[in-house]
Amino acid sequence: MLLTRSSSSTYLRCCILSALGVFAVNTAMAVTPSDPDLETVNDSELPQVELDKIVVTATRTPTKISNTIAQTRVVDKEELQRYQGQSALEVLKQQPGISHYTNGGMGTTSNFYMRGYDSKQILVLIDGVRYSSVSNGGAALNLLPADQIDRIEILYGASGSSIYGADAMGGVIQVFTKGSNVDRSSMSVTAGIGSNDQYLYGVSAQLANTTGTTLSLSASRNESDGINATVPSNVGTYNKDKDSFESNNFSIALNQRINDQWLAGVSALYSKSTTDFDDGDYKNAHADQENGSAQAYVDWRYMPSSSLKLQYGHSIDKSDSSSKYGGVFDTKQDQISLVGQHQLAVGQGVYGVEYLNQSLDSSAYEIDDRDVTSAFLGYVLANDKFDTQANLRYDDNSQYGDETTYNLGAAYHINPDWRIGTSYAKGFRAPTFNDIYPGYGGNPDLKPETSDNYEAFVEYSTPLQSTRLTGYYNDVEDLISFPEGTAVNVDKAKVKGISLTSDWVVDSYLFGGSYDYQDAKDKSDYTGRVDFNQNAFDYNDNHLPYRPEHKGLVYVGYRLPSLDVRAEYQYVGDYYSRVANTDAQSIDSYGLLNISGNYKLTDNLSMTARLNNITNEDYTTDVGYNTDGTNFFTSLTYNWF
Repeated sequence: MLLTRSSSSTYLRCCILSALGVFAVNTAMAVTPSDPDLETVNDSELPQVELDKIVVTATRTPTKISNTIAQTRVVDKEELQRYQGQSALEVLKQQPGISHYTNGGMGTTSNFYMRGYDSKQILVLIDGVRYSSVSNGGAALNLLPADQIDRIEILYGASGSSIYGADAMGGVIQVFTKGSNVDRSSMSVTAGIGSNDQYLYGVSAQLANTTGTTLSLSASRNESDGINATVPSNVGTYNKDKDSFESNNFSIALNQRINDQWLAGVSALYSKSTTDFDDGDYKNAHADQENGSAQAYVDWRYMPSSSLKLQYGHSIDKSDSSSKYGGVFDTKQDQISLVGQHQLAVGQGVYGVEYLNQSLDSSAYEIDDRDVTSAFLGYVLANDKFDTQANLRYDDNSQYGDETTYNLGAAYHINPDWRIGTSYAKGFRAPTFNDIYPGYGGNPDLKPETSDNYEAFVEYSTPLQSTRLTGYYNDVEDLISFPEGTAVNVDKAKVKGISLTSDWVVDSYLFGGSYDYQDAKDKSDYTGRVDFNQNAFDYNDNHLPYRPEHKGLVYVGYRLPSLDVRAEYQYVGDYYSRVANTDAQSIDSYGLLNISGNYKLTDNLSMTARLNNITNEDYTTDVGYNTDGTNFFTSLTYNWF
């Protein structure tokens, strides 16, 4: 049946809620035995929810979350199923410690912040390969489709700087493509429909044989008429039309087990999209984008807990805009790394060397490239009593020189349930090409931004739950600013906060939530600053933009082998959209109620549904830009095994 969008939002919401009501009744009938003689489901038949997951991003070697020192979080494939038809940014903005803004609907300009740091100060990796724009910094996570992702690991704080180098002073987000854990051959097709005439079509196949070969292929198309991005008060850009989005997405992963010691493979994630947006006189402006990465590796495990991995990676971030202020910005990054881990008498050593080439072809100005050569050493101890992590890294950049970073952290297991710990990390961010080159007011003599980051935590974990309270303090120096039209290292910032997370699994019920308090302030002592109109200003002690002081989320879910339903409520407190902190730049607090679920109709057919902003909250994330009201997405997937 073809579903069209009604002009009445009330009618649409009633239709959606009615459909969900029927779905709920059918679900209840499906999971409730109709025969009183039938036995209830055994615990062994229930889906297993693993709170203590294995991560690699935090230490660059497989480590249990219960042994990592810096705050770490994993979004697994079960959770990602609830975000079908959406982007990686939609997933991340629900996570603790992350705030964001979006200038309209799908694919439009957006940015995210983690523990007070801007996205350009947060390193994003795809299968270990750097992914970002080297012109303005930051990664376009709003263009990476959630349906092509297997899991996401989030490392909070600056400990990643001494493991991965520049741009990790605020944390590391690593995206893993599908296909790393194929255990049997299968094929599936997906069709979905949602609000604003959104349609999703996808197909995927996984192949596994007895010779140690696994192959995963996936392709999807996502399109939407979108929403009207701007509001009438946004003078100069307002255009009363819908701003559409469409993308074609592909992923592949091929792995070959040569023998017990050798493993080789390749993987890639690619997205090609077009986004419409409002741009003053250019009423129908649009941007064509290409994003993604590819990598090939050989892994040699010469001892049970010791290995050496050689990897080559390539990533792209290309945008071609029809805007009168646009043009072509084509980022390419090539990376070669040799990383080893060696089992010691006590603990494990981690070491590596890397070479990175970053280049940018642009119609706006002519730029060559830059090279970064790096080496690092690390030590990891993880047992039932003590956890220790120490890292030292040296980066030599052909544009601005060298930088050395390090981190030290330790945790103590008071008993099997309680753990306390603390850490210190030195972080830095390399200037972007826009920062350095005079075409955009850049300054070739800029130094990297640097930070001192302190963290302490207490954690309580049992088989039923995991709860962690983390306190942090970040002192950031030499922030790059353009106070008089030319980039200089003059700004400073201090960010302090606490983060509380708690996740529970009791039988088939899942519940928990998070709360973040964040005090992010501009601490620049530079005097005599003027804007482009030569007006003096002083932002000292002002709130940094887009960093809400309070943010929280609570959720409750119910999970069976054939059913996974979750309701969540997220609250985002007041914040400012600009560092001047004027009333006109104030964003009011808002709360969003969402519900999502997966239901296995038959052994081969499953249904996914998501209903966002159930209460039709009228809110905004940036001055002058719209957000969507009540909206939904639902899909059917058929599997062959």
